[in-house]
Amino acid sequence: MTGLAEAIVDLGAVAHNTRLLTRAAAGVQLMAVVKANAFGHGATAVARTALANGASWLGVTSLPEALALRADGITAPLLLWLYSPSEALDRALELDVDVSVSSPAALETLAETAERTGRTAFVHLKADTGLSRGGATADEWQHLVTVAAKLQGRQRISVRGIWSHLAQAEDPTDPGLHRQLDAFAGARALAADGGLTAPLTHLANSAAVLQLPDTHFDLVRTGIALYGVEPVPGRSFGLRPAMTLQATVVLTKRVPAGSGVSYGPDHITDRETNLALVPVGFADGIPRGAAGQAEISVHGVRCPVVGRIAMDQIVVDVGALHVRAGDTVTVFGPGTSGEPTVGDWARWAGTSPHEILTGIGTRVPRRWVSSSQPGLPASAEAIADLA
Repeated sequence: MTGLAEAIVDLGAVAHNTRLLTRAAAGVQLMAVVKANAFGHGATAVARTALANGASWLGVTSLPEALALRADGITAPLLLWLYSPSEALDRALELDVDVSVSSPAALETLAETAERTGRTAFVHLKADTGLSRGGATADEWQHLVTVAAKLQGRQRISVRGIWSHLAQAEDPTDPGLHRQLDAFAGARALAADGGLTAPLTHLANSAAVLQLPDTHFDLVRTGIALYGVEPVPGRSFGLRPAMTLQATVVLTKRVPAGSGVSYGPDHITDRETNLALVPVGFADGIPRGAAGQAEISVHGVRCPVVGRIAMDQIVVDVGALHVRAGDTVTVFGPGTSGEPTVGDWARWAGTSPHEILTGIGTRVPRRWVSSSQPGLPASAEAIADLA
């Protein structure tokens, strides 16, 4: 590593996780969710890897994310689900991007776009089964289905999917989960009664893919599990974390007992010790809330981050370790060598692994690596091309 920091993304881990999730889906199609730049891992690289190892669909949040994948030559089926009521979706239809619809008004607008562009709008109707975010409520669903059936009859739209989003799938005994499953069954029945059928029904998230086969239907959607974070607390399914964050020590110094460290100071050394300055901070995605608990791995030893986490740097108490400027440290990784994991950082900051991964900023360069895996390039040049 020649710069201040880098995020190393192991595409071999993404390939492994995709194959594991595909097996868990047991013959059902798998959507790799690559929104937010593939949770910070690089959307194009992850998309190509997932598609080469069992995924057949991709999922993104926004139109710009969808267009970026198409611009990079990815032609796989692609669903987007969040857009402004005033946003023009002409390019989505022109590039065969499916669109989620939660309201009759949005559906009418999309049908108008289809007529204007001369393209069919492939839509996935979303039912709100209890998450209270996107999707039509039970009171709105019948109207949405009626409008969809009318517009499909006029060949303006084609309903490709009926779907919803689980509030939680970690605890199979949770009553809220079963209420959502019942609500989804009701939504599907209403659609069928209205003469509206769709080739794809999808509900399962990462946790449901791995432990709730009754939720699999025709398509499952995998997000955090694709990147190697175990989605069910207390259970391990054999996923491999894909990202390692490393940084270069830029300065070391020996300080006496009673030295204040960083702003405040919030930390006073209790002994004579060695400090290492590491050039990553909250502008790079290192959460300020982890101060006082966080550790990083220095020469294979976990050392505490001391003092406040600043915008661009942290200070690490390395004790008696022999550390020099230029040495590489690991902020987080898969944990196989004792280093902190994304889960550790999430716990220290009181947040989720999703936030840690997506928070790693754009000034931290990504480097994609992989061991030989089926469907993956073997050369460094080919791996670089994935980006």
